Amino acid sequence: MYDTLHFSQATRVGDLIWVSGQVGVELATMTAVEGMDAQARLAFDHVRAVLDTAGATLADIVELTTFHTDLRGDIEVFSRVKDEYLPDRYPSWTAVGVTQLALPELLVEIRVVAHAGSGRGEA
Repeated sequence: MYDTLHFSQATRVGDLIWVSGQVGVELATMTAVEGMDAQARLAFDHVRAVLDTAGATLADIVELTTFHTDLRGDIEVFSRVKDEYLPDRYPSWTAVGVTQLALPELLVEIRVVAHAGSGRGEA
């Protein structure tokens, strides 16, 4: 898919890493999991995997941008999941309400900027 749409999962320049938007889809089938909790968890798992490949951890995230199809309705559930993945070193965060994402079933998309080596321990 990435070759078809012509984008990288991440771009690293020095110690800065820009991670493309990650969503709650099962990669093997490219189908969305059900519900905000499950989608947010899977999207954060994808972010973690991309960062790991790029040489960073969740603790290195300095900026978080999230896109929500029901921002007001889902923000509390999303925030609880976010706090599990980013428990003590809060990055800058912008949450944006959108009318649609790449698949009609998607509820959230997460993109991050990380500074490799800046985190405190593993997250």
